[in-house]
Amino acid sequence: MASSAGGGGASRTCPMRPSDLKYHGLIGRGSYGKVLVCSIRDDKSKLYAVKILNKANVVQRKQVDHTRTERNVLEVLCHPFIVKIHHAFQTRSRLYVVLEYCPGGELFFHLTRAERFGHTRCKFYSCEILLAIHYLHSLNIIYRDLKPENVLLDREGHVRVTDFGLSKEGVLEGSLAHSMCGTPEYLAPEILAKKGHGKAVDWYSLGALMYEMLTGLPPYYSRERKVLFEQIRSAELRMPNDLSAEARDLLARLLERDPQKRLGSERNDGMAIMSHKFFQGVDWRAVLQIKEDENLRRVMKLPEKKTNSRLTGESSTTQDHHSSGFSTTTQLS
Repeated sequence: MASSAGGGGASRTCPMRPSDLKYHGLIGRGSYGKVLVCSIRDDKSKLYAVKILNKANVVQRKQVDHTRTERNVLEVLCHPFIVKIHHAFQTRSRLYVVLEYCPGGELFFHLTRAERFGHTRCKFYSCEILLAIHYLHSLNIIYRDLKPENVLLDREGHVRVTDFGLSKEGVLEGSLAHSMCGTPEYLAPEILAKKGHGKAVDWYSLGALMYEMLTGLPPYYSRERKVLFEQIRSAELRMPNDLSAEARDLLARLLERDPQKRLGSERNDGMAIMSHKFFQGVDWRAVLQIKEDENLRRVMKLPEKKTNSRLTGESSTTQDHHSSGFSTTTQLS
């Protein structure tokens, strides 16, 4: 069911400039820049999230390819559970990516607050994430960075998968990617083996994320990376007794170390996971069309996550480094 819905790629109706954006709050700040809530020129009633990246930092930290990949991947995606890109442009010193605003914040925030989710809430998020990953695979894209921080929630609590900098495009049937990338706790064993990996790595990461949603911790964890990687390679998978038999079976099959035996590695990809008894009774077409049971919606009601309204100024003294995929505008004054 590699269906899609909703609007797609970046808007190209007219060139964008920094002066077209009005900022309303700070969402977050990272090594390369920051993310702000904004509105655009005449349509001040609609909010967006704008990612502003400092070019010098991107170049210095060797993130040019990842930045370009994210923009290119977002441009071709059109799915209700994947964040939408609206504009991408640049000045001499900064890159701007205007994205769909998700006021529900990161799944990580809600999981940390709740400590763990019940089976119903885990299933709700997992259904939408599964459909998003299955869609990516239908376009021969491996996501490679599924984790709670990269799953955003909209105002109604629906999923938006985000952050595609580590994605790999053009992975055809039988072909493999070879980069050592991802977040340690969610890395599939075959990535650690450095012998090539395929789409099945995303299903391992889904299993790790579902395990964390249901238990409060990733399946393997250590502050020492060497110990963590050894656990991923060979440690026994332990599960709490209060997990349902269906959940335990699904997690064991998703966290299977052999990618050839892992659930989802079949030619029908995510369809095999959708057919698992953990998801018994799920109307996948209704999920894709965002038609839910009202009782479930009441369980899932989420407060809007507040943004930081304190905005700080930026220095603009870096040298020009033109990035393909971004239109060029004049320097910020």
